[in-house]
Amino acid sequence: PARALGASDRIRYGIIGVGDRGQQDLKDAIACSNAECVAVADIYSRRRDQAKVLVPGATMYDDPRHLLDRKDIDAVIVATPLFLHAKHMQMVLAAGKDVYCEKTMTWDIAEANACLKVANESSQVVQIGLQHQSEGNHVDAVNWIKQGLPGKITMVEAWMSRNSPHGVPQWRRPIPPDCDPSHINYSLFLDNRPKEAFNAEHFINWRLYWEFSGGNITENMVHQSAWIISALDLKLPVAATMMGGVFSEKAGRQVPDTIAVTLEYPNDLVVLWQSSFSNGHYGLGERFLGSNGTIEHVAGSTDMVTGKSRSGINYYPESINNPSGKALVGNSKGVQHMQNWMDCIRSRNKKTNAPVEIGYLSAVAGHMANLSYRLKKRITLEEAIADHQAY
Repeated sequence: PARALGASDRIRYGIIGVGDRGQQDLKDAIACSNAECVAVADIYSRRRDQAKVLVPGATMYDDPRHLLDRKDIDAVIVATPLFLHAKHMQMVLAAGKDVYCEKTMTWDIAEANACLKVANESSQVVQIGLQHQSEGNHVDAVNWIKQGLPGKITMVEAWMSRNSPHGVPQWRRPIPPDCDPSHINYSLFLDNRPKEAFNAEHFINWRLYWEFSGGNITENMVHQSAWIISALDLKLPVAATMMGGVFSEKAGRQVPDTIAVTLEYPNDLVVLWQSSFSNGHYGLGERFLGSNGTIEHVAGSTDMVTGKSRSGINYYPESINNPSGKALVGNSKGVQHMQNWMDCIRSRNKKTNAPVEIGYLSAVAGHMANLSYRLKKRITLEEAIADHQAY
């Protein structure tokens, strides 16, 4: 570590990437006690200016390497575009600093393997930005499953629904007037992607393109699949199937907006996930379907930037196998996900609410689904590991 941190010392942290989501992460970090943001790195001057309003005392950098060179920084938040997560996460760990890395942890399976290895070999504290792992609803689900209330669970249904105004595709954002080479270090954005002339569309709307994004799988499904994986203590799927397409708004996006995923797990379990950007009525949720009962977690549509939604969880007994069972309503309290990371930094507890293992398992499951869609076939785990370059 860059410096020894006493129990009462103020945590000094930096952040790499302060777009909309990064600024929300920064606000969450500011709300944590006895912590201070001392440095911000972003390749776009507009975002540095926006961050300066939130943390006027922090030093601004146009290159994350300058931030990581500082010995007085204990921890770093990574909130860059998806395809840069793995690189920046490993850079932070190599610099001997604790890391909060936004989901999805990686862009492909090879990166997931590398991040898992580096994090496990490090003494640093890792939190992945799967904030639903810190919710009270997750605590209730885990407790009910440990108690055996659902019985044998053979299927989990999950869904995420949003609506978009006609003619306005989900995620498409207007390009600011100063989005140009004089305000953006585009070579740092492209990193190891094929070199191209400055492309404002790619820079602002990177979520729409496979070269930079994993689409709705890595933006949304990963939250719920991580929730399910950790609640049921699952490992990697044995196979994945994904169908769908660009059905809602045909406006140049490559990644699908209508999706149906099947993840096959060992020990007689199927996890289903479906998503539409054409209808938001059912919000998002998960149902654990067991022989003795059902655990149902239902929420309204999740805000893309804050990750917040109305939420509740219930247990319903099956009348045939559990006639004397009683319905339950979850009431456990959650914690602030960023605060959980800060607490673990102080205690040096590597078991954060969303550790690197959950980041790895949820990332690989998502990449398997996307591989299935792009290769138009059911993908086994062995095929996914061998064919990850096709992604």
